[in-house]
Amino acid sequence: MSNEPHDHTQPEPRTAEALVLLEDVRNGLADVALPLALPGAEQARLGAANAVTQLDDYILPRYRSLDAPLLAVVGGSTGAGKSTLVNALVGHPVTRAGAIRPTTRQPILLHNPAEAPWFEGHRVLPGLNRIRGALAVAHVPSAMDVITSDAAPMSSLVLLADPSVPAGIALLDAPDVDSISDDNRKLAGQLLAAADLWIFVTTANRYADAVPWKLLLDAATRDIMVAVVLDRVPPGAEAEVSEDLRALLDKEGLGSAPMFVIPETPLDSRGMLPEGAVRQLKTWLDELAADAAGRSEVARRTLNGSVRALSGRVAAIAQAAREQERAAGSLEADAVAAYRRAAERILDATRDGALLRGEVLARWQDFVGTGEFFRTLEQNVGRFRDRLGAFFRGEPAPAVQVEAAIETGLQAVIVDEAANAAEETDQRWRSHPAGRQLLGTDDLSGTSAGFADRTAEEIRAWQEALMELIRTEGQGKRTQARWLSFGINGLGAALMIVVFSMTAGLTGLEIGVAGGTAVVGQRLLEAVFGEDAVRRMAEKAREDLAARCQRLLDGEQQKFLLRLPAAGGAAEDALLAQSDALARLAGTA
Repeated sequence: MSNEPHDHTQPEPRTAEALVLLEDVRNGLADVALPLALPGAEQARLGAANAVTQLDDYILPRYRSLDAPLLAVVGGSTGAGKSTLVNALVGHPVTRAGAIRPTTRQPILLHNPAEAPWFEGHRVLPGLNRIRGALAVAHVPSAMDVITSDAAPMSSLVLLADPSVPAGIALLDAPDVDSISDDNRKLAGQLLAAADLWIFVTTANRYADAVPWKLLLDAATRDIMVAVVLDRVPPGAEAEVSEDLRALLDKEGLGSAPMFVIPETPLDSRGMLPEGAVRQLKTWLDELAADAAGRSEVARRTLNGSVRALSGRVAAIAQAAREQERAAGSLEADAVAAYRRAAERILDATRDGALLRGEVLARWQDFVGTGEFFRTLEQNVGRFRDRLGAFFRGEPAPAVQVEAAIETGLQAVIVDEAANAAEETDQRWRSHPAGRQLLGTDDLSGTSAGFADRTAEEIRAWQEALMELIRTEGQGKRTQARWLSFGINGLGAALMIVVFSMTAGLTGLEIGVAGGTAVVGQRLLEAVFGEDAVRRMAEKAREDLAARCQRLLDGEQQKFLLRLPAAGGAAEDALLAQSDALARLAGTA
């Protein structure tokens, strides 16, 4: 059961609407994948994850509890004296300070005992386990320490109730922002993103370091209140160092940040600063804690700034999602275009006479006879109909050989063009960073296993469909008698020849031979079915073949397309809409 304070009143309608929006944003960001390896994608994924964390750790909890105590996070560079400063603010040792880095093993949250319920539950920083610390009198008179376990996991938050902490504000001693430990740096950033107020601790010789300034600039974008503590300032250098640091703060939009200077001072036997070293900072914090209106102003200012910054983050993530969508679309278009061109080249080969070369032409000539037979048949198709019928009935094998030759030739064309499309797509994808990532070490530049067999099966199915087309056209009694006299295999072979009869791709003697070949087939079919029926049958056969080739190529291109992520256009639109809604929400807390 949660120990958090309970608010039995219903939230104001405006607050309830804001919470619904923020929950929707949180869920939308949690679903962001951005799987393609594009420039900036990793940063956008990290930004989405950090935004979800901040919503969970700070924005949603603060919207639900605007009257909760302020959380002041004490952060800064390695060895800046954060733990020593916290000890000085409460008047006794409560955090570890020493030469071993990283010093702060688990973040310690100090709060007034009366405000324990705000922090013992998971209102803020819900992803961190709670460990209750306890103050104990040490062997040194008046010394205090925290009883905790050094074996506690890094994802832990040590809670320490201390009456020296004023009600209305809690202090959180964070790990070093430039720690040698990746986990420490990540946790430090997470804690700072959950802060209402940031107490930034630096030293006279490290105040210009790049890492803490990056976080200071982030604080400026959130409009978070920052108090700067300049620690270990050598005697006589206070004015010069303070002036230089103030100029840097002014330049980065943090000119209004209060600054507190702590001179370089020896620590006592307990590792404590002299009592007066932090008096100004402690007075400032005590006054803020005692001022309910001032605390509310700080909380609302930081909350509004965080929502405003979140709006920009969501817009940037939506842009990254748009770039992913465009990249996926470009890769898909490359694959589709390559296989579309392959389909066009296959169809060109089936209608420009190219398939009537070589074996197909030879088998057809064996089937129908010599050139003299062509001339005789052309002059008088009717006179030789009986002779043709007997020829077809007596020698069925040549017709089957024509079909087999067509199957072999057509299969070779389709397999070759599918391989060309695969090679082209593979090359185009490998020239794109996202395409290289999707392909990895796989070689997709050839046809898939079994494609040649599937192609042969499809061609045979087309030939069978063509035979059925002839049967359907020959249903009438007179027509049926005619096509029975010629033989269905012979008519089927003739129709295949007509389908491939355009001669644009042939040269020299081939033109005459193939042209005569096409005439024989067409005249023969017209004698049986009539001119209109032959034209209709040839067109149907071409369309059927084109559809079957397209299905084969569509199946081949899937080996590329299945690697693409699912389309995310709807998510992108939702993120853009949410970004606009967040921009309107900012400033209304």
